[in-house]
Amino acid sequence: MSVAFRRATPSDFPDVRRITRDAYLRAGHFTADHPYMSVLEDVDHRAEHAEVWVAEASGKVVAAVTLTFAGQPYSEIATDAELEFRMLAVDPTCQGGGVGRAVVRKVVDHARSLPGIQAISITSATFMERAHGLYESLGFRRAPERDWYVPGEDVLLWVFRLGL
Repeated sequence: MSVAFRRATPSDFPDVRRITRDAYLRAGHFTADHPYMSVLEDVDHRAEHAEVWVAEASGKVVAAVTLTFAGQPYSEIATDAELEFRMLAVDPTCQGGGVGRAVVRKVVDHARSLPGIQAISITSATFMERAHGLYESLGFRRAPERDWYVPGEDVLLWVFRLGL
């Protein structure tokens, strides 16, 4: 599927919120009352402290992703010269059609256009196998020395990295 990739505007925030919530819930990653769901749904805060981007197909927002850099509030793992992407979500009605792959490719293209960025990093929970396959198929490699646990929980997060 062909998608246009652009910075989200406030008028996109309801779609970003819905897509992110629905994608995470449909995948069974979290329950609706899990504390992380409120983080995912707070698009206004995310856009204030990071870059929220959307993918459009046929004039409709079909996916969203958050981009951040080392030292910024939404960065969990980025080191200097890395772009970190987080909260990748594809509208469940569009999943399986290549939208997620197209978005990650757009993130890679965007990162290559940024001065000083030499790599991209992403954190993914161990149970997100479908995402792992996508990242690896696009050249991302595990960086197990950077894996970490969610503070206060027994949830291991894997780090994937792509050198540019």
